[in-house]
Amino acid sequence: MTNQKKFPCIPATQAYALKQLRYGFAGHPTASTTAIELAKILKEYSLKSRDFGKYTTLVVFFETPDHLIENATVEMFEWMFWDLLNQLAEIDEVDWPKHIPPDPEENEWEFCFHGEQYFMYCATPKHHNRDSRFFPYMMMAITPRWVLQEFNSNPGYAEKIQKQIRKRLELYDRIEAHPELKTYGSEDNYEWKQYFLRDDDSALSKCPFHQMTTIQKKN
Repeated sequence: MTNQKKFPCIPATQAYALKQLRYGFAGHPTASTTAIELAKILKEYSLKSRDFGKYTTLVVFFETPDHLIENATVEMFEWMFWDLLNQLAEIDEVDWPKHIPPDPEENEWEFCFHGEQYFMYCATPKHHNRDSRFFPYMMMAITPRWVLQEFNSNPGYAEKIQKQIRKRLELYDRIEAHPELKTYGSEDNYEWKQYFLRDDDSALSKCPFHQMTTIQKKN
């Protein structure tokens, strides 16, 4: 957020200014222990998030050595991101919420952990066109759904802010907004497609998340 251009996500800048962000540090994204570390961080945050303020988000930084930055591609970081989410689902101690479909191809699906619904965001050091997804190290920003519901509780205000976010995004990134940036719950929206935006307009044709299989195994 030190960029002279204003970071597009206004609620995120408010969270930063109000000191409502919480931070965690995890190991190399492909290390066997990293998902366990991330699960501990996210569990603790899930239990306490409502104490941190209405704009709170958990920001997790991953160990990203120089050789990984030099040799990895955006698509490789994308794979690491989804692999971590799949591992989180496998070790989650709490059942998947019954009101959230387990199939990411349904438009009401979103990632859940420890009974909480989350919007997931990933930034990497390999994003160069989409500066809003660039960070010197692999990073996740994890926002509770209740934060977004609070933001949308005033539709007029939310619409105004969303328009400002779009304008900032046009100035911040070197390319146009990704076509998958849509509204949660809309018939043509799939949340998983927004979690990891590539550095161009391409996108995966199928979600790599395997929660349906995980639920079947647990049952």
